[in-house]
Amino acid sequence: MLYSLLRPLLFRLEPERAHGLSVAVLRALGATPGARHLLQRLFRSARAKPVDLFGLRFPNRVGLAAGYDKDGAAWRGLACLGFGHIEIGTITPQAQPGNDKPRVFRLTEDRSLINRMGFPSEGAAAVARRLAHRPTDGPLLGANLGKQKATPNDRAVEDYLSLMQVFAPLCDYLVVNISSPNTPGLRELQTASFLRNLLEPLVEERNRMRESLNKALPLLVKLSPDLDRHQLEEALEVIRDTTIDGVIATNTTLDRSGLRSRLATQSGGLSGATLTRKSTQFIREIREITEGALPIIAAGGITNARDAQEKLDAGASLVQLFTGMVYEGPGLVKRILDGIDC
Repeated sequence: MLYSLLRPLLFRLEPERAHGLSVAVLRALGATPGARHLLQRLFRSARAKPVDLFGLRFPNRVGLAAGYDKDGAAWRGLACLGFGHIEIGTITPQAQPGNDKPRVFRLTEDRSLINRMGFPSEGAAAVARRLAHRPTDGPLLGANLGKQKATPNDRAVEDYLSLMQVFAPLCDYLVVNISSPNTPGLRELQTASFLRNLLEPLVEERNRMRESLNKALPLLVKLSPDLDRHQLEEALEVIRDTTIDGVIATNTTLDRSGLRSRLATQSGGLSGATLTRKSTQFIREIREITEGALPIIAAGGITNARDAQEKLDAGASLVQLFTGMVYEGPGLVKRILDGIDC
């Protein structure tokens, strides 16, 4: 109810500024014990049940997708909203500004967003400092890893390896982001030839760190919904061959089908309600191709409990939110947990 009153005010702000304000507020609340306790009471779902996946125990099925807390500034406040996991990032090895502004657009008529952020990041060292000394309770934390914009694809593995070494001790799982449409050439890493050369050394390093850290440390790949069937089959073959633990489906899309907003021609990745059906069908295809053997975390167009349940029924084990939070507010987590078959 409160968010329905605040949203018109927030939507008067430029989207990236409004997002920055929300991150700042959550960061401040997360630093205050009394505020954390109040948020936990307000947003706790009595129906939430733990989920065992990847050798980890997630407190519930609903997580926060990468992109919201890019630099790990607000995860303590976000943890109080009922999430079972929070994915930090996308993180790059060194600080970089991302693409020129404006780079985020609200398609209000379509309950969607277009962004062309381009991995703005404060860099691995700054994010790592914020993740140190985390409490043992609360949601699991994931690190979404991306290559530097200036790094050529044939050297991308060096960026991902360096990030793994920083965040393996600090996070519960790691995600290789090779599917953002906003970093030139990044999606080429999803092609079979690039993908195998990338993933084999990453899995080898993960296995070494898993043993040295004595933790599960699942390694996931985030995929684009714009892969056609043949491309998806090839990518999944490599993912299975290299013993990657699972996939996140999906990243944003370049597809503009069915949009009504005048902003539909803006370049960048589309997220939100317009992506719902496309991402759900993509999950079904992954389940079909892999015969249900590859765990899936669903992201893309989840704005209510029905959307989340459809993703779970299609083959996902967990779901992630981002754009749905922009339109529905922080209470969305509890509403989904109260409304799905946990």
